[in-house]
Order: sequence, then structure tokens, then C-alpha cells
Amino acid sequence: MLAEEKVHTLITANSQADNFRLAALHRYHILDTPACEDFSFLTELASRICEVPYAFISLVDAERVWIKSCAGMHMGELPRGESYCSLAVLGDAATEIPDLTQDPRTANMRLTVNAPHMRMYSSVALTSSDGFAIGTLCVLDTRPGRLSDDKRAMLVKLARQVMALIELRANEKTLEATVRELEMLATTDELTGLHNRRSLLHRLKFEVARARRFRSPLSAVMIDLDHFKKINDEHGHAVGDQVLTTLGKLLRENVRVIDIPGRYGGEELCVILPNTPLEGACKFAETLRAKVEAQIHYAGQRPLHVTASMGVGTFNHMEIDDIESLLRQADAALYRAKHGGRNRVECGT
Repeated sequence: MLAEEKVHTLITANSQADNFRLAALHRYHILDTPACEDFSFLTELASRICEVPYAFISLVDAERVWIKSCAGMHMGELPRGESYCSLAVLGDAATEIPDLTQDPRTANMRLTVNAPHMRMYSSVALTSSDGFAIGTLCVLDTRPGRLSDDKRAMLVKLARQVMALIELRANEKTLEATVRELEMLATTDELTGLHNRRSLLHRLKFEVARARRFRSPLSAVMIDLDHFKKINDEHGHAVGDQVLTTLGKLLRENVRVIDIPGRYGGEELCVILPNTPLEGACKFAETLRAKVEAQIHYAGQRPLHVTASMGVGTFNHMEIDDIESLLRQADAALYRAKHGGRNRVECGT
């Protein structure tokens, strides 16, 4: 088999080796990312050092070659079979074609036969930390020729810098994702998906300060599930946990963006309602109580009906003007709801 025929087969085949290479590429999460000044600088530097009008940083995906940055012309992507860089990731660390019109692999490619009619191509593979060529730093010219040894050595060094930058950006994204995950774990109750107690009180502290500054209304609704211990005792804690999970979802779906729903402790939930006076908070609580009552849970095939008692407390900028007094008022109203027959809402006065 001729070399060019072998290369053509490798371009179109979905070989296991190429699957490993693609996995390495996708691990960097760089495809289709916005333009970046640092990559553009390295591309322009390659063009100037090699004294050619065109330079690309190209990443070879399964069916396309995506251009991260380019100098001399604007290009977003090419079909994989129409890109010189497809050849450069097949094995050799460096690929140079002095005259693209004379090489049967490239003579009929789009950039060869159409403007700007490329003639010279020289590239260095961008190699991942585990040894896979994910793309290239390449330079091109409309005149045939070769790079000098000094220029090629510089291109190799620049390719290392490009790969180091790709690694850096990927590490930054990983770090950002880790920080977000840690923040989520630190502020979210795993079972209900609501704010945990610490996060809830932290947010409430902020809302209290804002209510004081702007003399704005602020309310809190304390929610306690009726006879929840009986559910755990009769059906097991797994069923009890599922009830809390479902109610957490119901709560998240029925609050405003500015509201702060949280798990206060055990089966007791709480919703902080910024910019909400007592009347509005009581209406919200009654609507929520009815939705909790209408929701059906299951213990295996057996349906369970769960109800909740709710107490509402509201800032009045007099005796109710701090976190403790607000929650104490809501707790007192909740106590009245529990001892007044359950499955009801009591509003603080």
C-alpha cells in the first residue's frame, strides 16, 4: 500500500488509537471556546518568527479541524479530510510539506486549490500530557519552501508554549469547577437540595441588614411536616428521606428567585421571603400548604399523604427587628399551628 493511501485510510477510519487521541483532546474542554489573546499572540509570533504570512493553532476533532486562533486570515474550522493538520496528528511530531500541489495527499485540498492557494505547510504536533497529538501549531505560505533549522526549532518551542497554555486553561477550569462543587457542598443540604442551616442563616443575616437599611419588608415561613416521626417508624427512614427530597423539590419550584428556601433541621424547613410583608407571606404559606397536602408520596405501592404546619414571622422594625426575633416569631406561630390541629398556617402578630 502506498504511503499516501495509508494516510488517507487513517484520516477517515475511526481507529482505536484515534479514539484515545480524541479522548485526550476532549479532556481539555477547549473546542468551540471563545478567542483568547494569549493564543492569538503565540500564533502571530509563530508567523513572524518563521517569516510566513499564515499561522494556525488547530485542534483535530473526529470529523473536523477546529481553529483556536489564526494569523493572516480568519477561519473557524475545516472538514477533517480538507485539513493539512489531519496528517500532522497521525504519528510524526513534525510535518513539513514543501509544495502542497506536489503531494497527492494535499494537492486537491480546499486551501490548495482555492484562494489563498497555499503551497508550503510546516507544523509541530500539540502533544497532550499522556502522549497524544491533539492538534498542531502550523505555519503556511503561498510560496513553496522549507523552514530553516533555526526557525523549525523555534516553532517546536512555540508549540510547547501553546500546549502549556492549553494545560493551564484546562487546570483553571478544573479548579473553578472544584471550587463551585465545594461551595455547593458547603451551602446545600444534600437530601433536599435546599440551603443547609448554616447557609440559610448566613443569607438571612444579609437580608436582615438590607431590610434595616432600606426599611423594606422581610418575612420568614417555618414549615414542619406533620407526624413525620410516624412515617419513619412505620415505613423506614428511606421513605422519610424520599418525602423530604420530594418536598425540597416542591419548595424549589414554588419560590421566587430572590427567596431563600432551606432545611432548618430534621423535618423542619424554612423560607426567607425578602421584600414580602406579612400578608404576602401568609398567602404564600397557604398556597404552599395546599400543594404539600395535594402531593402524593409512596411507600412501595402504598400512597402516603403528608401535610405540613407553617408559621409566619415578619419584620416590623420595632420589636421584631433581628434574626432571633424574626425566627422566634415564626417558631411561635408554627407552634400555634401544630397545637391548633396541624395542616394549617398561623401568622405572627
